Amino acid sequence: MSLHCQKSAKGDKVNTHKFKADIHQDREDSEAMAIEPPFFEKYKAILQSSANEKEKPSTVEGFDELEIPLIDLSHLNLGQLERQECIEKMGQAAIEWGFFQIVNHGVPDELLNRLKQEQIKVFQQPFDKKSESNFLNLSVQSYRWGNPLATSLRNLSWSEALHISLKDISKMDEYNKLRSTIEEYAEKANFLAQRLAEYLAQNLGIKANYFQENCSPSSSSLRMNRYPPCPYPSMMFGIIPHTDTDFLTIVSQDQVGGLQLKRNGRWVSVKPNPKGLVVNIGDFYQALSNGVYKSITHRVIANQETERYSAAYFYCPTYETVIESCSKPSLYKKFSFKEYREQIQKDVKATGDKVGLSRFLL
Repeated sequence: MSLHCQKSAKGDKVNTHKFKADIHQDREDSEAMAIEPPFFEKYKAILQSSANEKEKPSTVEGFDELEIPLIDLSHLNLGQLERQECIEKMGQAAIEWGFFQIVNHGVPDELLNRLKQEQIKVFQQPFDKKSESNFLNLSVQSYRWGNPLATSLRNLSWSEALHISLKDISKMDEYNKLRSTIEEYAEKANFLAQRLAEYLAQNLGIKANYFQENCSPSSSSLRMNRYPPCPYPSMMFGIIPHTDTDFLTIVSQDQVGGLQLKRNGRWVSVKPNPKGLVVNIGDFYQALSNGVYKSITHRVIANQETERYSAAYFYCPTYETVIESCSKPSLYKKFSFKEYREQIQKDVKATGDKVGLSRFLL
């Protein structure tokens, strides 16, 4: 064989290896793309309109990094003085911040880690499967992504979610590890949420069994979120600014960060605590407390390089429960969960956004 032929053969061999590597990479890229919701196709017009603008003002305003109140729940098991101080600190955080982090909360790290692993498995499935109407035998639209009513980058959410009403868990395959993990987590989260709600009620004079009477284990819901890497993190959100439609929300988040709340007109970044859970006041507790506790607007900013996972447990009343302010004169007219939900749906359809409690001001 001539030297020329040897070089050619060697070159062909190298090219073959490169070709195989390219095929492998293309397959991996294709599989990755199959997982992602079709953001670019769905929001093509919005993205093109933004790209055509000569000036691109940043949608995501600047923010501060501050420590939100940290509550150590182990103090509830100490002496009467420490217990009362812990409850008062919790109430003060609900008044001044509407947010706080808790440690020694009683939810095992092993369970939180297992929930995240099951969450990852769900979102790593192909989009075509996730978007099926009977995905995991759950209700239609349990799997959600983006914002179907988005008209601009400002109200576009670069995220996907599995929103599970706890009354629907029984529809899932009983041998499904996700189901058993959610059932176990929901039991712990419901117990924790009820305790927190009752402690907060002590500062307001609300009767001790209010939440036992109006919140059943099946009336709450769990929302598992995934925030894919976003190509335009300064121009859109992971989740758009909003308040929560519940009494309390308990959030487990990874260490990527991105959750922010609005305080005194400025956005504040919530630094993840590997041992902590984030708790925030919802619209119903603001109405119940007659405006004493604050349901604060919050958002998730997008990340260009790293995906983020979180799980939010929404502690909700039954649909028929009537929310009425605990003191007079009332800031809000009384309303049921059903009425509030219907008003939100009307407002979102009309304006593309939730209006919330201001609809019920007296």
